[in-house]
Amino acid sequence: VVVKPSEVTPVVAYILTEAIHEAGVPPGVYNMVMGDGPNCGEVIAAHPDVDLVSFTGSTRAGRRISEVAAKTLKGVRTELGGKSAALLLEDADFKKLVPKFVMHLMSNSGQSCNALSRMLVPTSRHAEAIEIAKKVVEGVKVGKSADSKANIGPLASQAQWERVQGYIQTGIKEGANLVAGGPGRPEGLEEGFFVKPTIFADVDNKMTIAQDEIFGPVLSIIPYNSEEEAIRIANDTVYGLNNAVGSASPERAMQVARKLRSGMVMINDTTVLPDAPFGGYKQSGNAREWGTMGIEEYLVTKTMAGKPKSNL
Repeated sequence: VVVKPSEVTPVVAYILTEAIHEAGVPPGVYNMVMGDGPNCGEVIAAHPDVDLVSFTGSTRAGRRISEVAAKTLKGVRTELGGKSAALLLEDADFKKLVPKFVMHLMSNSGQSCNALSRMLVPTSRHAEAIEIAKKVVEGVKVGKSADSKANIGPLASQAQWERVQGYIQTGIKEGANLVAGGPGRPEGLEEGFFVKPTIFADVDNKMTIAQDEIFGPVLSIIPYNSEEEAIRIANDTVYGLNNAVGSASPERAMQVARKLRSGMVMINDTTVLPDAPFGGYKQSGNAREWGTMGIEEYLVTKTMAGKPKSNL
């Protein structure tokens, strides 16, 4: 096994490697290399002695790794981006589910591939959803790791901070209704990669903020007029990693969930089971992590035929 962590966030992998070494794993069984994608990652993907590449990251990088690896026809498993939707049906418990779905996005400052960055609500309950979501976001405290009262911290890099700021500005320019947050850093945090938890309402799913993976604490609330339209909007994305459905009827929620083109759908909750496969459809990649399928990703099948003599 050769691990190459992101050059932006390598510390966790470094600590894990130290723990593996201290545990006495034989040298060579587990290895780690440091470097950026173009100069290190592509070498790994192209090397003829590498049988399989498992990549977690952006869709752009996953596409490039697949192209490079194709020259040696090695296996490639990709866990990529997402633009997941929380679809609340008209009978859903908004007071319970809107805060739950909003905080699913806000945790980790929105830097999660499966984050619920779109919220689809009936037009008749659009104002109600805005009011609840705004109240939740206004209670989210952004701060440094030493601040015990902080709910979320900064983004991973200056480049990502600038990217998220650009999307917020684009949302405003394209006519979305900014109801919370906005450009710039939160009050009292003049330095660092901190972003204001931001909510846009009256969003059209064709807008940039509803189509692109922002990877920050930015929520788009999108109204719909029928269940069929809601399903169409949820599926109207190049991604297919995760979605959520909220309804007072679990049976109805399951019926809707079956029509969503995503590898995962959470029903009236944001729980992800560690023994269930984690992965998506479309440009969210082809990998499955966790559970039995997560192990099978790294296996190949061998057939031995005939009738050899055996003492077994």
